[in-house]
Parts: sequence; C-alpha cells; structure tokens
Amino acid sequence: MFYKENYQEVIEKLGTNIHGLSDEQSRGRLSQNGYNELKEGDKVPIYKLFWESLKSPLVIILLVAVIVQLFLGEVLESTIILVVVILNSILEVVQTKKAEGSLNSLKVLSAPNAKVIRDGIRLTIPARELVIGDIVSLDAGDYIPADGRMLESQTLKVVEGALTGESEPVLKHIEKIDDECSIGDQKNMVFSGSMVVYGRGVFVVTGTGMNTEVGKIASLLENAEDKLTPLQIKLEDFSKKLGIGILALAILIFIIQVSRGYISGLNYNMNQIVLDSFMFSIALAVAAIPEALSSIVTIVLAVGTNNMAKKQVIIRKLPAVETLGSASVICTDKTGTLTQNKMTVVDFYMNGNSEENSYQSQVLTMISSLCNDSEISEDGKEIGDPTEVALINYSNNTTQNYNNLRKKYIRLDEIPFDSDRKLMSTINDISGDSIMFTKGAPDVVFSRCKYALNNDETVELTEEILNSYKIKNEEFSNKELRVLAFAIKDVPDSDFVPCLEDEVDMTLVGIMAMIDPPREEVYDAVKQAKSAGIKTIMITGDHKTTASAIAKEIGIMEEGNISISGQELDAMTEEELDSKLSNISVYARVSPENKIRIVKAWQRKNKVTAMTGDGVNDAPALKQSNIGIGMGSGTDVAKDASDMILVDDNFVSIVNAVEVGRTIYSNIKKSITYLFAGNFGAIIAILFAVFAGWSNPFTAIQLLFINLVNDSLPAIALGLEGPEKNVMNKKPRNPNESILSRDTLESVVLRGITIGIVVIIGQFIGMKTSMQLGVAMAFSTLILSRIMQTLPARSNEQTVFELGLLTNKYTIGAVIICFTLYLITLLPVLRNIFAIPSIFGISEFIICLVLALTSSIVMEITKVLKRSQN
Repeated sequence: MFYKENYQEVIEKLGTNIHGLSDEQSRGRLSQNGYNELKEGDKVPIYKLFWESLKSPLVIILLVAVIVQLFLGEVLESTIILVVVILNSILEVVQTKKAEGSLNSLKVLSAPNAKVIRDGIRLTIPARELVIGDIVSLDAGDYIPADGRMLESQTLKVVEGALTGESEPVLKHIEKIDDECSIGDQKNMVFSGSMVVYGRGVFVVTGTGMNTEVGKIASLLENAEDKLTPLQIKLEDFSKKLGIGILALAILIFIIQVSRGYISGLNYNMNQIVLDSFMFSIALAVAAIPEALSSIVTIVLAVGTNNMAKKQVIIRKLPAVETLGSASVICTDKTGTLTQNKMTVVDFYMNGNSEENSYQSQVLTMISSLCNDSEISEDGKEIGDPTEVALINYSNNTTQNYNNLRKKYIRLDEIPFDSDRKLMSTINDISGDSIMFTKGAPDVVFSRCKYALNNDETVELTEEILNSYKIKNEEFSNKELRVLAFAIKDVPDSDFVPCLEDEVDMTLVGIMAMIDPPREEVYDAVKQAKSAGIKTIMITGDHKTTASAIAKEIGIMEEGNISISGQELDAMTEEELDSKLSNISVYARVSPENKIRIVKAWQRKNKVTAMTGDGVNDAPALKQSNIGIGMGSGTDVAKDASDMILVDDNFVSIVNAVEVGRTIYSNIKKSITYLFAGNFGAIIAILFAVFAGWSNPFTAIQLLFINLVNDSLPAIALGLEGPEKNVMNKKPRNPNESILSRDTLESVVLRGITIGIVVIIGQFIGMKTSMQLGVAMAFSTLILSRIMQTLPARSNEQTVFELGLLTNKYTIGAVIICFTLYLITLLPVLRNIFAIPSIFGISEFIICLVLALTSSIVMEITKVLKRSQN
C-alpha cells in the first residue's frame, strides 16, 4: 500500500529516482510487464451466440411447429413464425455484442499521451508505453495515464468521480497516510482515468494496465455474471413444461382416436384412420402451442421501451423493461440521482443585518464572487470547483451578477488556496482602493480576524460576536452543510504584493452554508417506492455522515436503520452482512468490490436488485445486478454495462419506470391467460367429444384458422393495456413465482372451462340436426368466445365497464378485425374449406354469438364475486 509509505521509500522500492528511468530500464520493464493498456478476454464468436439464442425451449417448440405446419401445407404461417424466431435471435446477438463495448469504453479512459521524465529529460510519450517507476508530471486539463504516488503537489486537484462516484475535486498532497482508507481518501495517490482540474504535480507510476484501479474494475466487469431476467427464467421453465404437456396430449388423442377406429370394427380402413388421427393430433398440438407468445412478448417489451423513453429512460436490452417491474431493491447513488449534483448556497449568517439587500450582505456576496476562480461560460457551462460555482450562482441569483463585479473590481493579485492554511485571498481594486478579500475554513478565518462587520460599520470582534459565529457554524455543520467564512482587509496600495503573513487582523463579514440538495421530487418518489414494497438503498462515495443526513431527510433511512462505510463492510463476514443487510440503508466510501458484494448479498436473499451508477467504479456492479441502470451524464463504461439508461439521472424516473415494468409484466400475463384459456377451452371440448363418442368438434383446418386469428391480434392488444390503478400499491412479485401463478392459473382454468362448456353446448345443439352442423357450431362458438373474451381478459380484478370500454382502442380494433375474419369463413366460396354447411344460417349464428357472450358475462360476474369475497 504505497499511500502508507513516504514517497522517498516508494521511489527506492520501485528502483527509480527523481530524474526518471533510463531508456534501458524502461524498455526492460515494458518487455517484462507489457503495455499500459487494458486487456480483453476471448470473445464468443457470433455464430455461437446465434446458436445459443436458438436453444431456448420455446424457440425449439416454435421450430417444431414450423416443420409440422409445412407438412400440413401452411406455408404462410410457418414462414411468419420462422421470421420472428430469426429476428429475435438477431436482436439477442446484437445486444450481446453491444454489451462487449464495456471494456472498449474503459480503454477510452486511458490518456493517449503522458509527460514523463527519463534520464533527467522531460519527454512526451504514448501513455501505453508507461512503465512502473516512470516519473510523470501533471498540469490542469491532463488525464492521469496510470496509478501513482504523489511526489510533488502544487494545489493539485483531481476529479476522481469516475472511480469514486463523487464529483467534488480531491486536493492531493505528498504526505504518507497511516490509517487504512478507501480510494477516495488516498489523497497522496492518483489513479488512471482521473482528470486534473487545478494546479500542477509530479507522481511516480506504481501501477499500469490491468494492475491499475481501472484495470481491477475491468477484471471485475469481465468476471461479473450475466443474469437471466425473471421473465426469461419463467418462460424457459414454462416452455419446457408446455412442450411436454402438449406432446403428451397429442399422443393421448392419437391413441384414443386409433383405438376407437379399431374397436368400431373399421379395420379395412385402418391406414386412413391412423393418418387422420395423426393429422388431427398434430393439428391439435399446433393449435395448443402459442406461436404468437414469443412475438407478443417482444412487441409488448418494445412498446414498453417507447413508453419508458417518454419517461426519460432508454432501454438497451428489451427484457430489462420487465425486470425493473419486479425489482424489490434499488441500490442508488446519491450525487446527481437523489441530489441535484449542484452545490447550492442554502443559508448564511452575519452578525449585523441579515437582509439579502443589506450593505453587509452585498459585501459578503462581493467577496464570494471576487475571491473565486470559477466561471460560467457564455453557453451556460459551469467551470471550476463546484463549491466556488455555488458562490457565483448565489451572487447571480440574488443582487449582483458575478461577471459585472469582476469587470468593475479588477483583481490585482492573489494568494492561491493552500490545503495547509485552508485559505484563499485576492487583492482587488475597489473604486481606487486596494482591498484584500479572503475566504476559507471558518475556524481558520475566525482565528485570523480582529474585527467584525456589523451592518455598515466595523467593530471589534468580541467574544460574544465570535461565539455567535461559532454556534451558527456548528449548527450548519450538524446539518452536514459545507461552511465557508469570508473576511475583508484594507491594504496599502495597488503596488502591494501580498504574502501569507498579511492574512491577519482581518474583518469578519459572514459565513455561507452550502449543500448538494436533494431533488424536490425525490421525497415523493422514495415514498412511492416504499408503498410499492421496494427498499431503496444509498450507495455512495461520499462520507458516512453526509450520506446519512441526506438519506434521513428524504426518507431512505428510518428508525432502526444503520449506515456503514466500505471499510466496515470489508471487516464483515458474509454471515454478518446477511444478518444486518435488511437494516443497512446507507453504504459510504465504497469500493467497486463493495458494490458487487452488496448486490450479491441481496441476490442471495432472492431479491431482484437494481443498481444505478455513472462511474467506471459502478460498471461491475451494474453488470452483476439483475438490472443495471446507467446515468445519462455518466461514463460510457457505465452505460455499456447497463441494461437501461436514465436520460435525466433522476431517481424519480426509476420509480416511473417501475410502474411501466410492472404494467408490462401484468400485460404479458394477461396475454398468456387469454391464449391458454382459449386453447384450454378447445382442448376441453375435444376431450369431451372423444370420451362422449361424438365426432371431432373441429377439423384440422378450423383449428389452424382459430390459432391464426385468435392467437395474435387480441393477445397483442392485451399487451398494450394501460396501468391498473393499484399497480404501485402491491409488493414486488416473488421471483420464484411461476408465470402461471395461482391467480393466473385460476383464470385460465375458469375461463377455459367456461369456453369449453359453451362450445360443447353449441356442438350439442348443432348435432341435433347433423354432425356437420355440430362441427360448424362448435367452431363458430369457440372462435366467437375467444374474440369476446378479449374484453374481460383486460383485467383479472376490474370489469370492462370499470376499466372503460374504449380506454384500450387496440382491443376494440382486435375484436373488430377478428370478427371480420370469422365472417369471411361464412362466404359461399369458403364454407366448404372450413366445413360449414349451407344449413348454418342466421339463427345458428345468433345461438353461437349468445353462447360466446354468455361466457364473457360469466367471466365478468366471477370477478365481482371474487372481489366481494376478498
């Protein structure tokens, strides 16, 4: 741990000196350790990815259906199914290849060039040629090309947000650090991929390539496990069971049909009986397979993607839409997601008049703007230290535009900020007089002041006045506000050259308190997540006390909850972490390894875990989580490792997306319920006819037509249903819950039995006239029942009238189109194809329609009865 050692010891240990390595040494080390770049693992070939995508049980069932339908001459439908399967596979391969961009984005963080000292000569070389022991110099604007120990620091400030998650620049020094600390507190070290925003410095390289902190993250990212979404798991499991069930049913029907033919004594035509039985069994199997299921899921997820885009969420992987809807834990960053990512002056204190337009207040604002190096560009871009930017924004938003102040009161000289004395001073020309303005840490400024401004006069800084400032400073600090004190002093003339000894006997003007405040809308969003049964956890690179204060304010941290640091987490065993996990609401000063460990701990509890992040340090945990949520303003690494991206970086958008995700899963279940209830109704009618000794209620062509008409448009329309009113008042579903959960299975069985009964009644009525009419009425009753079922299938709880008949225009359109397609089968030219005799007229059609409507009414009545019981 180089940060624990004196820099002289580090130089000696690395076999180098302040004049740098020789050419021979650098070549030898480069040969031994390799280039300063990130390495990638072997990529999976595209053909293997494509093959893997075709191994899904549901895809296999669909491919079997294609072969069967080609055998039956149904070229059009089999072609459509095949195209859908191939398109789905291509999409999956494309998404996988995009995900591989994570490591490529990490490479972008490596600086292209580095300024090194070799043999005492300063050179600029490609950063990939850096080796351990190289001496590297840094200036403002430089990317840091490797990890290293500081040797010199002249007010060097580095933004390490990509690694630590915090946007505040870190002031570097060269002293050794005795205590164990996280990356964010290793202030005598610099890390590859960070950026210098202020000052100058020199460091010795201690790690290159995969041995840097960024390299460790690359390794974690490569080794993080890809997770199947809950929907993918359920569909795989469901597809296996469905395939076995359909195969068993087809074999059973085939055996019964052949046995009946044999027992009836029609031995002389046995070959025809076997062929007819085989064709019917295959047709039944094809009818039972929900070919549209895969395309329905894809379409519903795609529509959900568009809906989420309207809510500031970009989906990179389609299944992520549904996964977020099942999330029970959201691990969120603080800065920018829960807060505004913008330091803001929220309070101030002066001993005199505290009015914003008072003379003393104007002096305070003047000091904060003039003793300040930040600025705002013409296009509104904020440049400089966030704390200083907060001060000029405050000036702009109150009484004085900072730019006008700087133009009017020219800076003559300055004493730059120094971490030891914790002060910054400038000399400005104020109407011909030279005035020194100073800002800094309150305790330091207080100790250097002899006077205090009281309204518009200068008075002696008495113990009473000083105590009032100290009490207010402590009050602000207890609220985790960042406090600065401001002072003023007259100096001799414009030729005056300030030195450190001049920062004494100053006049105390006031103090200002700042914070990165929570977003206003976050309070309600956290409350809404809580009512939806979702636990929100803050994981941040900030200090524990600051993070805890924010977490308490917005409702994440409640009574009984605790916060821990990354070091405290490292000291815990897995058993200790598991036992305390539910009570930990805040993790502070965490490392990339910590983040993955937190996610895995929740996954061990079988919780679907979402993880937000914007920095390189977040990428491994984003990939490890069930759903990784990258920030729109974050690094490419984080975005590439994510399943979805928040355009506005706002926690509220996550909660809005949860509602969309829950609605999508609910709609997919509605589509599945609709599909299987109709198929189950047909199977009941067939089995009843087989065991009752009736003729088959449907021909193979009729079954295929019903499958084509009813298994597509209505199911897709149901997938486009809007959110139900109580969708965010329910707990997240159990990830182990079957896609055919108890309530879904009950609906399938009840609706299937209802449809089966009316179809049996329809066939029975028709058989009184002829067997052919019975088949025609069974066919008509089934197809009309399935068409009418579209309306009650919109909800398992609310009736169609409670939902509003016209609130889902897609279901109305699907009903009209399907009804029209059925009417086409009644045309004289097509009647023979669909086995509809000429005696099937208006009266028979009305009977079938009444039976279909009856089944829908029964479904609606059942909802009301079930609700009253509950």
